[in-house]
Amino acid sequence: MHHHKALPGAALASAAVLLMTACFPAAEEEAADGRISVAMMQPPRSGLTPLSDDAFKLSRWSTAETLVVLDEAGDPQPGLATDWTQVDATTWTFTVREGVTFHDGTELTADTAAHALSFAAQAAPKPRILDGVELEVDAEGDTLTVTTADEDPLVPQRLSSPQLSILAESAYDGDAVDPVGTGSGPFEIVEVNGTTSARLDRFDDYWGEPAQAAGIDVSFVPDGTARAAALRTGEADIVESVPTSQAALLEEDTLTEVPMPRTNTLYLNTEQGPFTDHGTRAAVRDAIDAQALVDGVYEGRADVAEGLLGPAIPWAAERPERTDPVEAADPDGTPITLATFTDRAELPEVATVLEQQLEDAGFEVEQVVREYANIEEDALAGEFDAFILSRATVLDSGDPAAYMTSDFSCDGSFNIAQLCDEDVDAALEEAGSAPTGEERRAAILAAEAAILDTDAALPMLHERVLQGDATHVVGSAKDPRERLLITPQTHLDR
Repeated sequence: MHHHKALPGAALASAAVLLMTACFPAAEEEAADGRISVAMMQPPRSGLTPLSDDAFKLSRWSTAETLVVLDEAGDPQPGLATDWTQVDATTWTFTVREGVTFHDGTELTADTAAHALSFAAQAAPKPRILDGVELEVDAEGDTLTVTTADEDPLVPQRLSSPQLSILAESAYDGDAVDPVGTGSGPFEIVEVNGTTSARLDRFDDYWGEPAQAAGIDVSFVPDGTARAAALRTGEADIVESVPTSQAALLEEDTLTEVPMPRTNTLYLNTEQGPFTDHGTRAAVRDAIDAQALVDGVYEGRADVAEGLLGPAIPWAAERPERTDPVEAADPDGTPITLATFTDRAELPEVATVLEQQLEDAGFEVEQVVREYANIEEDALAGEFDAFILSRATVLDSGDPAAYMTSDFSCDGSFNIAQLCDEDVDAALEEAGSAPTGEERRAAILAAEAAILDTDAALPMLHERVLQGDATHVVGSAKDPRERLLITPQTHLDR
């Protein structure tokens, strides 16, 4: 059995103070110029390139923008494009907004937008939002034409993904994309200090509503205790993902509980190791007590998972009941590696509770726990038998089919379970091509059922994320999709 030795409370408090002292600007300096201090959970993993998950930091800071945005219902709305038309099954045209200036002083044109999208489409690896999608982009005048190899009803939603942000042409150099000084949003990135901090200033030539705050001072603080302490002591104005264990130490009016389309899932490696056997995967399925995780680790601030899609997606409740699951085999002392990451403070504790449940069922468990930046590559390469992941299910396009294709198709770029199943791929293809509305939702639920039938991914619970805002913060976004945080309206009222 793998054990973790807990630090005493005094040591944790001291560590938090040291982290805050190193990471955060002086509170007096922040207050003097109306700058907003933000404690982010995860540091950049790919140099803030928008082609990676770092893109969601750029959108949460309102520095990079997309042609399309999503409203609360997940429907596409104008962004850097003012309107669009579906010409035929595979062709869409978008009218590019006039009067947009990038942070480097250049103007947005259809050619600029085409350059950004073409770069993303030809990248290796592609942004996750383009998994299974082949597209070509052309520009003429103020019109952008997007042509897909196959019919894709989700083109506008795909173009809303922060991974397809439109940056100035100066951002693109060889294979690299640099968002520093090349976005178009109300805040401009002026400094990035590796994985420690970033600084953004208000961009006075912004095409839309000007930012009310003078700027944003970002600190990357993976330690959840340190993030909570930063809010409590006034070192940070806004804090991402406050651990549930820290909630009782904070003033109630500084916390907002946001139901998330995010599922805590156990991925099992189907390509090599003990979980190539479906019966052994089924033994893990039967061993998991999700209610114990919700009650013990999340202190009731989560929902037991009925499937991959949770209560933040209301129509998911219409899923059919699962029938005839594969019978569990006897683990009989089978050794397995169970891995997760520290950036989400609850996950190491989930791993500890889950380890005990699996050992009670007859497995022999070894834990591997690191920061996400240091474990993602190994997880995607199939180095672990089991991996606990907190996964946003509509993060990319506002549509779960994109997440499912990325995570569970044979060609998916985020396929931690190493799953390649003909029935799953067929169901995902049908879901991906179905027209929006009731027909598409039914196809997505059928794809979910096909995935669950493999027991390669075992959904355990749906999270409710705690966002921390000091009482003097006005107008921060509480976004279930985790695309928005600081908006032009966000400011400090001291």
